Amino acid sequence: MPLARAFWHWAVLVGLPLNLLATFVSLLLLTQREVGWALVAGHVVTVPYNILVAVGVWRAATRYAGPRLLADLARALTLAGAAVLSVV
Repeated sequence: MPLARAFWHWAVLVGLPLNLLATFVSLLLLTQREVGWALVAGHVVTVPYNILVAVGVWRAATRYAGPRLLADLARALTLAGAAVLSVV
């Protein structure tokens, strides 16, 4: 898969809304004192997805024929985003 598609489509356009929705649902469940379900909503879907996307972007960046800086930025932003969004 091309780096642009892996990063922009799967990490940004799909991953960001998915993580924001999971965070919203998790916070909503916390207000209802459903701590266990909040944990499930916040992490069971998003953490595996974030790992999958990070691996996909990393592998696509390895094969990227363009400027190395863009590949490295895509890797760094994806890893940082996955780490932050998986913890929240």
